[in-house]
Amino acid sequence: MKAKTIGFVGLGLIGGSIAKAILKKYPNTKILATASRESTVEAAYEEHLIDNNGLLKIHQFGQCDIIFLCSPVKINCDYLKQLKDVVKPDCIITDVGSVKGDITAVARELGVTSQFIGGHPMTGSELTGLEHSDARLLENAYYILTADADMNQKTYNEFGEFIKSLGAIPIKLSSEEHDEATAAVSHLPHVIAASLVNLVQDNDDERTTCKTIAAGGFKDITRIASGSPTMWQHIFLSNRQAILKLLDAYKEELETFRKAIDESDADQILKLWSKAKDYRDSITIPENALIRFYELYCDIDDKPGTLVGVLQLLADVDISVKNIDIIHNREFEPGVLRIEFYTEDAMKKAQTTLTHNNYYVRQRTN
Repeated sequence: MKAKTIGFVGLGLIGGSIAKAILKKYPNTKILATASRESTVEAAYEEHLIDNNGLLKIHQFGQCDIIFLCSPVKINCDYLKQLKDVVKPDCIITDVGSVKGDITAVARELGVTSQFIGGHPMTGSELTGLEHSDARLLENAYYILTADADMNQKTYNEFGEFIKSLGAIPIKLSSEEHDEATAAVSHLPHVIAASLVNLVQDNDDERTTCKTIAAGGFKDITRIASGSPTMWQHIFLSNRQAILKLLDAYKEELETFRKAIDESDADQILKLWSKAKDYRDSITIPENALIRFYELYCDIDDKPGTLVGVLQLLADVDISVKNIDIIHNREFEPGVLRIEFYTEDAMKKAQTTLTHNNYYVRQRTN
């Protein structure tokens, strides 16, 4: 698919990352974009990511060959309505929302399903905004594509190849299949994470004991609760029925666990946990997927200069550290010092460096 001009309505983490991936692969592409804040557009222009310096009106996207809608789900629906009479007949309109039902319904009402391809890159971060976008965000990430029967299959396949050329792994589903699957593996977990954080906060004491001793396990399973509240508000309202169906099923699953614990049923507890462990262990992550966390855990002595010494060793061999913190609750953690890196190569190089300098270092797998 040869796209000379590509438009972005919304330019946050996902939109910015897709735009950067496109320019990395196709440097001669003209990219136009608008956003909710003019400062975002100005920042994108200053880093030579887009060709316009200032907010655009919807009619100015009429020259585009592909348009990515990168706003919250409900807002994408509104933009699709505005674009109907603006775009060229052969322009592909796509979105990046994590719910496909609402926008597909709007595309059907407008009669533009021959031009609309639903898109959902299964990647992201707890961080938001253009400043955190990265061309590598799509690398080896599943990118779900949906389309109605009247979509030209040649166009659909070409768009899939275009997404694949950006480093992603396209998967074709119906909009219904998409919403049911993402409700299970993404939307419900976000409900659980947010409700668990609220539960712990509401039951914490005046000294915030729970917050203080929260172990890495708690932070891992609630990491996704740090996502954009506005975005998740749109998602929950858009995929309401699928999420409610799964919430009811989850309540039954919790009751099964509760009953086993209440009755001190050791065999049932073991059975339930073993079933979960076997399925969780069967879920694999692509070796080079960006969604992995490149972390090392290192034991260090509690004395002045030790932390600085570790960082100096890494700096001496030109290794950049993404994040670093001291683990105070190590109930389920493999070391005192957690060091996070940007790449797997940097993590491996750091492990070799620290091991050769007599530090006890372990990796932690996802």
